[in-house]
Amino acid sequence: MAFLAEKGLEAELKPAGLGRGGPDFDAASPFRKMPAFSDDDFTLCDSSAIVAYLEAKHPDPNLIPAEPRARGRTIWFDEFADTIVMAAGGKIFFNRFVAPRVLKLGGDEEIAAAAERDELPPLLEYIERVIPASGFLVEDRLTLADIAVASPFVNFRHVGVAIDGVRFPKTLAYVEAILARPSFAAMVAAEERFVKAAG
Repeated sequence: MAFLAEKGLEAELKPAGLGRGGPDFDAASPFRKMPAFSDDDFTLCDSSAIVAYLEAKHPDPNLIPAEPRARGRTIWFDEFADTIVMAAGGKIFFNRFVAPRVLKLGGDEEIAAAAERDELPPLLEYIERVIPASGFLVEDRLTLADIAVASPFVNFRHVGVAIDGVRFPKTLAYVEAILARPSFAAMVAAEERFVKAAG
């Protein structure tokens, strides 16, 4: 949704909690992989596939650079966020939010705490090292790289995982700046209301 907003595009967001979105969702996402997307009679699932489609259909403003090295770096950061950060983040978010508040099952706090203690800090150290002075990861401007890397930190906020500003000052400033953009701010506020309502 932030990618769409940065391109000046609008879309209707239909929640499909835990991949249970009904027939339209199933048609777009046969393996119930979220998110799913529909554009007239064309359907697609997975955020990386969706943003690649949107970039090709709506190339301006350019959020996936055309220059080969910049494009490669942008795709790397998208993958880093999607698979590496979320590998740790998923353990935390599932056990502190999804299991206890949505599924009404006991989350495993030992798994969540171990991921926060052991898996997350090396990832924050990496981000701290690679953030340029411009505050943007690629080409000194906002790209998919920034949208992808900042996004998991919304979920971290919901479960009380804060970035240590003493240890990771550049990372904290970077994440706060990206999430404060209008493309993120309204969605973050809406999610925070949902989290509070979920108890």
